[in-house]
Amino acid sequence: MLSILRDQTFVAAGIVKTRTYSVNDSIVSEGMEDRRLYLIEKGHVRVSRRVPLADGRHIQAGLCDLGSGEIFGELSLVDAGSRSASVVALDDVEVLEFDAHALESYLDEHPAQGYVVLKDVLKILTSRLRQTDRRWEQLFAWGLKEHGIDQHL
Repeated sequence: MLSILRDQTFVAAGIVKTRTYSVNDSIVSEGMEDRRLYLIEKGHVRVSRRVPLADGRHIQAGLCDLGSGEIFGELSLVDAGSRSASVVALDDVEVLEFDAHALESYLDEHPAQGYVVLKDVLKILTSRLRQTDRRWEQLFAWGLKEHGIDQHL
């Protein structure tokens, strides 16, 4: 999936750069204002989010780990909002880093390629949304049981 993003046309157009990161390097920080899409060529990353606890403390909760061939930052293709999570290198990582503005403009000018990219991104988003739904269901059921609410249903 998304093998089209490895096309040298993107390099020639100045849309993509290869970046490398070492273990524990921060690639993206939650709240950051940028529009970049990343395709992992080598290595693994951890996506996490700062979660407030009831007592006022915070934890950095791991949401998922991603590896070679997977993307992150895909929301920046359609939304200029701040980053919703942080991403840290788990080992030596090489990524293709896309300027989302430039990629969006390029894909507008090349709709056939744009269709393929957006179709693949939608498949990824759909899969991630389904996974989130399953996790939310499990967490909700746990919360009901933990607080004794399930016995009243």
